[in-house]
This record gives sequence, C-alpha cells and structure tokens, in this order.
Amino acid sequence: MGWLQHLSAVLLLALVSRVSGLLAFPGAEGFGRNSAGGRTGSVYHVTNLKRVAQSATVDKVRTSSDQGSGSFRDAVSKANRIVVFDVGGTINITDRVVVSKNIYIAGQTAPGQGITIYGNGLSWSNANEEIVRYIRFRMGRSGDSGKDGITIADGQNMIFDHVSVTWGRDETFSINGKVTNVTIQDSIIGQGLDTHSCGGLIQTDGGVSLFRNLYIDNKTRNPKVKGVNDFQNNVVYNWGGGGGYIAGDSAGPSYANIINNYFISGPTSSVAAFTRGNANFHGYVSNNFHDSNRNGVLDGTALCAQKMCYGDMDVVKTKYTYPGPTKLRSPQEAVTYVLANVGTTFPARDAIDKILVAEVQSWGRKGQLISDERASPMYGPGYIAGGTKPIDSDGDGIPDAWEQANGLNPRDASDAMRISSSGYANIEVYVNSLVPSS
Repeated sequence: MGWLQHLSAVLLLALVSRVSGLLAFPGAEGFGRNSAGGRTGSVYHVTNLKRVAQSATVDKVRTSSDQGSGSFRDAVSKANRIVVFDVGGTINITDRVVVSKNIYIAGQTAPGQGITIYGNGLSWSNANEEIVRYIRFRMGRSGDSGKDGITIADGQNMIFDHVSVTWGRDETFSINGKVTNVTIQDSIIGQGLDTHSCGGLIQTDGGVSLFRNLYIDNKTRNPKVKGVNDFQNNVVYNWGGGGGYIAGDSAGPSYANIINNYFISGPTSSVAAFTRGNANFHGYVSNNFHDSNRNGVLDGTALCAQKMCYGDMDVVKTKYTYPGPTKLRSPQEAVTYVLANVGTTFPARDAIDKILVAEVQSWGRKGQLISDERASPMYGPGYIAGGTKPIDSDGDGIPDAWEQANGLNPRDASDAMRISSSGYANIEVYVNSLVPSS
C-alpha cells in the first residue's frame, strides 16, 4: 500500500469510528463498543492449522504450519485486517502470539465446530481498535510459566465478545497499565491453572466493562479490580480461598459499578464473595446475590448494600455514569442468560465449555480447581471438527450465495471492503449477520 493510500485509510478509519460513533458490531456495549477493527484494511484468510494428538498421559505433537502464509499467527501479525477462517479446528501455538493493531478476528466465520487456539497464550499489548468474537483461547501447561492466557498492557478501544478463555498459567485474562476503553462481554474466563489459578487482574484507569460473563473455577481474582470498572450481570462460580471479586487495596483510587451480579459458591469456595478493598476503592453496589449453601438449588439471597458485605471498599450512593448494558437483567435473569449464551456458542459450545456450564447448573455441588488441563475431567482441549467453507469464487471472504442475495458481485473481490450505507464494510455486514447481536 502506498503512503497516499495508507493516509486515506487512516483518515477513513477516523471518520467511520470517531465521527459516527459506529458500534464495533450490532450488540457491542460498554467502554469498547466503538472499536473499529480492520474496517478500512483488507481481508485475511486463515487456511491452515497446527494439529495435535494428545492423551491424558502422552504428549505427542504432529505439526503442520504455525507460521507463514495462511496461518493464524501471520493473520494477526500486520495491522488493519479482518481475519476470516477457511478452516475449523484447533490451532496449536508453541510461541506466544502478538496481535497487531486494527484487527477483527471473526471466529464465527470458521466452518465445522469453529476455532480453538491452544498453547502459549496471546498478547494484545500495544494494540488498538480490536474486535474479537466467537473464538476459544486455551493456554495450558505447555505455556510459559508466569504468563497470562490473554494479556493487555497498553492500548485502547478493544472488545471481546463470546470468547472462551481458560487455563492461564499466571492470570487467565489480564488487563494492566495504560489501557483505555475495553469491553469483555458474554464470555467465559475460567480454570486458571493451580498453583496460581487466577481469573484475572483488571487494573486500569481507562475503563473496562465486564457484562454478562462467567468467571468459574478460579481460586482468586474473579476478577481483581483497580481503576475504572463497570461490572454488571456477571456470574461468578466456585472461587477458591483466594477470593471472588477482589477490590483493589492500593493507594490509587478506584471507581466501580457492581450491579445485578450473581455469586454462587462451589466446592472450593471458602471465603466471602467480596474481599479486600480500602478507602480508596469507591464502589456503587446494587442488587448483587450470593448463593452460599451448595445445596443443588439456586436459592441465593441479596447481599446487603453495606460495607460489611463488600470487603473494606468505600460503598457510595451514586452510580457512576459509565456506558452500561442496553438491557440490565435481574441477577436471576442474568444467570439464565449467561448459562444459555456465554462463551463461543456459535456454531455450538465445545466439550470444555459444556463441562463448565454443567458445573454451574449443579448449583454448588460440582466444580474444581485444576493444575493440568490434560488430566481428568478435561483431558485436554478435545476435538474440534473442521467442516467445509462455503463457495467464495472471488476469495473476498463473503460466500457467493450471500453476495448474490445482498446485491454484491461474487466475481468482484473489491466489494468486500467497500463501506456500505450502514457504515460497516460489506465483509463486516456478512460476518456480523452470522451471529445474533448480544
């Protein structure tokens, strides 16, 4: 791309994402709702996998390509791309993947049973304008000790929607430092590996929205919050002795909404739903429920709105005016919604997420902290069937049938990145149409 074309793309991106305030996709909410992704760039096709054969006791790997043309690593290595998948299955990574700026990872385009990224973990540090949807990230014992499943340190305008993140060696999904405008919605953050076993640190003054997520089987940090945070309609299940929601207790100020969440104790839960905090942590708390009896029935009661129920945080009376969810559900409705919709549900949940949801539905009787994802009951990431991609004659990422039905030319690859009357590129209109809005 010449410098004039690059400048035009940058100016168009600024016009689309900032002047119009266009949502990242229909249903995008919270601080990261206007992330632009790769809207003015190009389409990249992931065409190969790195395959693995494993058992609970044997770690045998047979590989194809984890780098070079057509690989996921190559797809996210350069800025301003919409990444689509011509293959479904498990992509095994041995080295950590670093994601560039202005990327839309459209996991919903994968044929078969979708995509799982299994291995060392990923970094969105120093990345801006990211959209990540319908994809599973599973780190595991083979990942680097002391590293997170997903790390964000520095960057702005990112949204993660219907992702499933498990088996972090340090944190499972962690946000720290100079990070601005991030949303994690309708996602699973679970089973951080012992001995650390952490859901994640959410520590930034730039604003993080956590809506309708499931934190499950993490000993601690479900999540641990500092800075500016909006925590609404989440379900937290089976935290361990390290704690459920941990309010930061540093000298720096924090300002959080904690609204209509449901905490459900499991077999390893041995402390209160909320711990720590200090006078610098200011929390607006409203209508949070806790089911602590582990009797196999969802029959929790409302936590009081007093300091004694929320650790040592400063409980404030006025809600912070953050960009909240379009529809705020009751805690009971949130449980129903989360269990039906959370994680990579398109085209369907994999075996791992099904196990996690079933644990919650035991209402306190099932659940465990794990140290090795290859042991019982997970036995590794499981098998993800590949499937066959639909016919796409011009290779622009949009199937011929959809182009014909929507007035595009299946022999003209240039129309994929053309901005439609909606403000989205045509390829975005297609990939967003594959899944319901949140």
